[in-house]
Amino acid sequence: QVQLVESGGGLVQAGGSLRLSCAASGTIFNMNSMGWYRQAPGKQRELVAAFTSGGGTNYADSVKGRFTISRDTAKNTVYLQMSSLKPDDTAVYFCNAQALVRFNYREVWGQGTLVTVSA
Repeated sequence: QVQLVESGGGLVQAGGSLRLSCAASGTIFNMNSMGWYRQAPGKQRELVAAFTSGGGTNYADSVKGRFTISRDTAKNTVYLQMSSLKPDDTAVYFCNAQALVRFNYREVWGQGTLVTVSA
């Protein structure tokens, strides 16, 4: 199966930390295309953090300085270290990447992992 599997979500108090993981498997993935998105109830999905084609990183203003995206290319895994969490960070977090499917790169999404930050 071609898939992205997120893990690491859970319930945490404001000010706490969590580390999310996204494991890619089943085909070749463009590791430079991988990123994290989130969707809170009643809101549209938004970009949280991602690697850029230029080799850098891109963060939403709301998480810059608190979240860090990293990767282990040997394991085909991307991480999102989240610190100083706020109730506004509560959302389902999704991993996204370009995957080689039927000789073409296609966009693939993970199933999501829920992060709940209590006040």
